[in-house]
Amino acid sequence: MRVVREISHPDCKITIYHWNNRYLVKIEQGTLEQTFKVPEFDLTSEEDLLDALDAEFLHQTLERFRQMGQSFHEARVRAGW
Repeated sequence: MRVVREISHPDCKITIYHWNNRYLVKIEQGTLEQTFKVPEFDLTSEEDLLDALDAEFLHQTLERFRQMGQSFHEARVRAGW
């Protein structure tokens, strides 16, 4: 697996990898992560992938992190830890 790029963002860590004819966009926030897999043949260049990581996409991703954190917190409360 090859790291293609790391993108600075104040609220999360974004890393793009290339592996097995696809790009993996890994976004991490604390103990949570989201990974998006994109076949390299769907893109004409790596810039196409970067264009998709726009403000709206990142806003939705950060909202999903909030929801994931809330879900995990509720599960921990139900489990008693």
